[in-house]
Amino acid sequence: MDFEFLGNEPGKPYILQTNIFTGDSGNREQRIRLWFDPSANFHYYGILWNPYQIVFMVDEVPIRVFKNKRNIGINYVTQPLQVQATLWDGHQWATQGGRPVNWGESPFVARFQGFGVAGCPSGDAAIPGVCSSPRYWWNKYKELSLAQQRAYENVRSKFLLYDYCNDRGRTPKPPPECV
Repeated sequence: MDFEFLGNEPGKPYILQTNIFTGDSGNREQRIRLWFDPSANFHYYGILWNPYQIVFMVDEVPIRVFKNKRNIGINYVTQPLQVQATLWDGHQWATQGGRPVNWGESPFVARFQGFGVAGCPSGDAAIPGVCSSPRYWWNKYKELSLAQQRAYENVRSKFLLYDYCNDRGRTPKPPPECV
């Protein structure tokens, strides 16, 4: 699971891409136009991942939901994860031929505030059912609340730029997890 801030051209809105890797495959990108300049101030970026759903959030607003549909044969993220921050040059696809990274402008600086990680220990993940235990606070979130659902629908209607589920140039019919 990742958040990717795609290159920014001066005067244009920032684009945030999310992706989910499951079954050793990614290609589940969604892109939104951010409604703020993420470089102007600190913002909250979070991922809630439990046995029921994966929810990407920006400032507590759900921007993407990936439901667990393993019961109908859809791959779901089950492997232990790590947290990392990286910078790489994706200008050829991320900005539709935009400018490459000028490495001469380095060092590039990222600042984090209020950073935290809570999760099921990877040793517990190997024991079936342990990570779905009610002892973990995040497992009480089986679906979005009504207010979260409204906020999520608002983001998707106003700011969604790309959703792999709707890309018929990529696949003739929606991937199974999108139905």
